[in-house]
Amino acid sequence: MSPESEVDHTGEAALPGTLPEALRAELIEFRRDLHMHPELGHQEFRTTAAIKARLEKAGLQPRVLASGTGIICDIGEWDGERPMLALRADIDALPIPDMKTECPYRSTVPDRAHACGHDVHTTVVLGTGLVLADLLRRGELPRPVRLVFQPAEEVLPGGAADAVACGALDGVGRMLAVHCDPKVDAGKVGLRRGPITSACDRLEIALDGPGGHTARPHLTTDLVTAAARVVTDVPALVARRADARSGLSVTWGRIESGHAPNVIPQHAELSGTVRCLDLDTWRQAPDLVVAAIDEVANLHRAKSEINYVRGVPPVVNDQAAVELLRDAMTARRGAESVESTEQSLGGEDFSWYLEHVPGAMARLGVRHPGDRIGRDLHQGDFDVDESAITVGVELFTAAALLDAAE
Repeated sequence: MSPESEVDHTGEAALPGTLPEALRAELIEFRRDLHMHPELGHQEFRTTAAIKARLEKAGLQPRVLASGTGIICDIGEWDGERPMLALRADIDALPIPDMKTECPYRSTVPDRAHACGHDVHTTVVLGTGLVLADLLRRGELPRPVRLVFQPAEEVLPGGAADAVACGALDGVGRMLAVHCDPKVDAGKVGLRRGPITSACDRLEIALDGPGGHTARPHLTTDLVTAAARVVTDVPALVARRADARSGLSVTWGRIESGHAPNVIPQHAELSGTVRCLDLDTWRQAPDLVVAAIDEVANLHRAKSEINYVRGVPPVVNDQAAVELLRDAMTARRGAESVESTEQSLGGEDFSWYLEHVPGAMARLGVRHPGDRIGRDLHQGDFDVDESAITVGVELFTAAALLDAAE
């Protein structure tokens, strides 16, 4: 896998680790196979087996996590001294239907789709491992690198905990990841120092009352009205009890109650998410949200039962790790291939790794240049410009080589 040119975009000697055409084609086919066979969190047995088989074919020794899905694989042997660089991919899919009716590699599994790009993340890290393994055989990989293929990112609080418990961070000093971004053109990456995602928790509420006739709501608990007030009033209360700069927000995704138009029900259920831009406010969020729910429910004489499920803190990018990604991308594609990106309100369990080691996540451009239609994440028609796979592999291989040279 020799470099394609003798100089890189900085005018210096080119880094090795670019992709030959045969590997580019193989990785696209690998990604399409994953796309056709999506698996939900903690059920990624076929995906795990496919990754393991390809790594073993390259002469590597991947090990499956104790949970049964997900893989850790080292390229080279750690000497026990200088910490390794780790590269992380998430391997699970979403429980939504694939709506790409004309796509030859659309999902073959009903109500399952790789609509968040995890198939791309997985293929990028796999491809990086194959390139680095070849460099290792040729004596051109100065330091070992760890690959982490993590299950269940979409399942709160995320499968990162499984990977950490299985030793994913043992001997690791820095960790990198990418996430597909359909707002960024393929061939580019978005970088940001500091928080790049938000905290995300799940909220489940049950409201109960004696029920009754809609002709006499004054004699009972008007549970539908109580539920409606929780939906509208709680987000407003929470927003006024936290610093507005923290972006603390409650958004509902489900509300259910009642069976007949003239019967006040005895039970209502609500569920939604709590999101926050700021780590300190996230730590206070459960108390603030639960207190607001109780106040509104009590005002309407409804009994509340609250299940506040902790999710993930924000991903906070380390400055040095961001600069490593910037230098790597500049070396491969030039300074114009890097753009600034904003902090999103999406949650990502990559944040749990960064509670232990510094690191950074880059936004990998997957939009066809010139395409302004927009195919957002978590939508059934989501797809990518597959040239982004090559970009991701070359970004990570360059980062590994530059990290080793520091």
